[in-house]
Amino acid sequence: MTRRVAVVAGGSGFVGRALRAALTDDGYDLRLIGRDGPDATWSDPARLRRALEGADLLLNLAGRSVNCRYTDTHRDEILRSRVETTRLLRETVTDASSPPAVWLNASTATIYRYALDRPQSEADGELGSGFSVDVARTWEGEFFAGDLPRTRRVALRMAIVLGDGPATRTLVRLARLGLGGPQYDGRWFRHRRYRGIGPNPTPEGSPHGHRSHGRQRFSWIHIDDVVGAARFLRDRDDIAGPVNLAAPDAIDNATLMATLRRLVGAPVGLPAWRFMLEAAMWALRTEPELVLKSRWVTPGVLVEAGYRFRHPQADAALADVVRTVSPGRVRAAEGADRLG
Repeated sequence: MTRRVAVVAGGSGFVGRALRAALTDDGYDLRLIGRDGPDATWSDPARLRRALEGADLLLNLAGRSVNCRYTDTHRDEILRSRVETTRLLRETVTDASSPPAVWLNASTATIYRYALDRPQSEADGELGSGFSVDVARTWEGEFFAGDLPRTRRVALRMAIVLGDGPATRTLVRLARLGLGGPQYDGRWFRHRRYRGIGPNPTPEGSPHGHRSHGRQRFSWIHIDDVVGAARFLRDRDDIAGPVNLAAPDAIDNATLMATLRRLVGAPVGLPAWRFMLEAAMWALRTEPELVLKSRWVTPGVLVEAGYRFRHPQADAALADVVRTVSPGRVRAAEGADRLG
């Protein structure tokens, strides 16, 4: 019996490792694409064609980590690393004589606007503006460009992924540092890190003072459900286009931090105002929008199609992942991130 083939591009990160392991468990032979291969590199079109030819599934997760400060250099690389790799894959799939039947491409739920009033679904969600939104819009625009009649395309609009990854480590670190109270947005010095980018940049996205009072929404998904949803979407031939990968139980920031404080055993959790977070996130070399942007995303397509979440409730999901993120692992991972 011929084994199925899955091509995975850029799967070296936290989410990629989990999905690669799942595909191997499902009996796929993997062909891996990255800067250094091993099966194909972005700079070698011939090897890229050979890797994609005859594959059953293409999974693209390529892109520089957004767990960084949005300097001009980082901003340009975040956009370029997503758009150019997706363009190379799309052109190669277009030319293939036997292209993959399904292509799952990473995207982000940050594409939606700052929302306190209602959740954003695939059907009625409103796109936002500013840097992170422009990256997502340009990325998806490249992904869905052109005609690929033999390849079904699904954009995985992932919310913040809970697990032993950078977002969870940052949140746990804040709780353990005593900053486990609500995080309050407010006025701050104007800067240009969140300004629009790409061929059609949008306005800045108002990063300078939402009065959310800790009520900003936190949409999330457990890593187990990222894997489960990817399998589900792979096997559902009737689903194409953008799909929100988010659990149905979005919570607010105050609830998130109270839960983390309880789980890590922090005796106190000082509320953190914008000026405190700017300093803390500068020290952690990341951006305050992780905890200050109100992401309220609902998994409309998945729920309507009958997907059953393994971790639908935030309390249980956070308890599960905090057990895997020990203080030593947080410090070691942060050191590795800085060295990388």
